[in-house]
Amino acid sequence: MEIPHSLLIRLKENEKIAQKFNEIEISILTILNFQDFLERLLFEISDKFSIGYIWISIIQESSIAKQLHDIQDSELLRTSTAFVPKEEFLSVTQNSLSPLLANENLGVFHALVPEISNYDMGSIAIAPITLDGTVIGSINQADKDKNRFEPGIDTSLLEQLALKVSLCLSNVTAHEQLKFLAFHDPLTGLLNRRVMERILEREFQRAKRYQIELTLLFLDLDDFKSINDTFGHDNGDRALCHVSDVLSRLKRDSDIVARFAGDEFVVILPSTSKAQAEHYVGRVIKNLKSTPLSTNDTNFFVKLSYGISTASEKGIDSSKLLLKEADKRLYQAKEEKNKT
Repeated sequence: MEIPHSLLIRLKENEKIAQKFNEIEISILTILNFQDFLERLLFEISDKFSIGYIWISIIQESSIAKQLHDIQDSELLRTSTAFVPKEEFLSVTQNSLSPLLANENLGVFHALVPEISNYDMGSIAIAPITLDGTVIGSINQADKDKNRFEPGIDTSLLEQLALKVSLCLSNVTAHEQLKFLAFHDPLTGLLNRRVMERILEREFQRAKRYQIELTLLFLDLDDFKSINDTFGHDNGDRALCHVSDVLSRLKRDSDIVARFAGDEFVVILPSTSKAQAEHYVGRVIKNLKSTPLSTNDTNFFVKLSYGISTASEKGIDSSKLLLKEADKRLYQAKEEKNKT
């Protein structure tokens, strides 16, 4: 039986589209960081399919939302990424894993569109993407042409694209997590000691070269063993994360907070006097006093001791001595507390 000419044309078109999808997959397969991966993905889809609008929607509560929020130097991602509350995303997409097509009542999809966009949409295609089996967002395409994504057309190639993107995204996420753990403390998310020491050396040399102030805070929790013994190690971890959060929330953008070891933290304060550092740590202690942690129908407070050293002090001629002096003063502060 002879195959109708129209079907032959359609088969050839599908073959060309499949080839383009394959080219996109090859292009993104070896990329192992979020920014390059998403930028290349958006560019390739737009370039190969002449799509009027292409963007991604990410569920705010998803595991990758924070990393994407932290990408500040990509104009393309800032203008082509929408962060959507999970409940709203699932409502708009009807909690479906299959691509959605629409060319009427497009206002219901407004939540998935980047705030700064001004898309003139006649039709839209939404392809949910997953990470480890959980929906974390979607790849969205739209066009002025009302018939471009008309409901009822075959979405199998869109499904393939979403699946391939999800698989590649899993590789990127795993690599990014390994990279994060190489530089950060896994419990608090703060920079680890090794990275902190490198940054401290850089800031110390800069302070000496340009004769600017540099102050270091060395802190640890009071009676941390007692917290673990009384409330359990899970609450000990909560206490460490609580301190980490307060230190990070009250610092300036230029300040560096790191977990040194155990219950010890270090804060590097560039262009900061000792008096300014005292003010900062005073705010931290005040905040901890006003925000107890709750467990088993009881509250407990986290308390800190600290030591301060500055690069301008006599005899401090290296970053190691700056750190050692702050550590010594922390020990002295704890000794004074124990006497009272």
